[in-house]
Amino acid sequence: MHWMDIAAAISAQKHCNRIVVTASVDNVSFKQPIKLGDVITIEAKVTRAFNTSVEVRLDVWAENIPSGNRVKSNEAYYTFVAIGENNETIPVPDLIPETEEEIELFAGALRRRQLRLVLSGKMRADDALELKTLFFPEKLI
Repeated sequence: MHWMDIAAAISAQKHCNRIVVTASVDNVSFKQPIKLGDVITIEAKVTRAFNTSVEVRLDVWAENIPSGNRVKSNEAYYTFVAIGENNETIPVPDLIPETEEEIELFAGALRRRQLRLVLSGKMRADDALELKTLFFPEKLI
């Protein structure tokens, strides 16, 4: 996971043009094993920018070179906070999604953020409006 953190941090730093620190790692979900000798490809992209933080999605691919077999091994979401010269949090640039996939990831980032905040005790479940619409779509909030 060390290489995943580095790839995610590079993506976040490029977006913010600042030093970033890891705030959280969500749902590292392995679908396929990475076997000894496999070549790993890590794709990292910022999915949404909040006030002082960004969410980065990672997709990890494992490839067996002799067979040419390439499989998606796992995916994960990382959150980074941008820091200034005095180690204070600083605002990050906005992110404007363009493709259908980017728009979907952008919308999902708010729900993932609310879930992180609820699970860490930093937000009351009643205040997580985006999450509520997932579980109670018939109730317009």
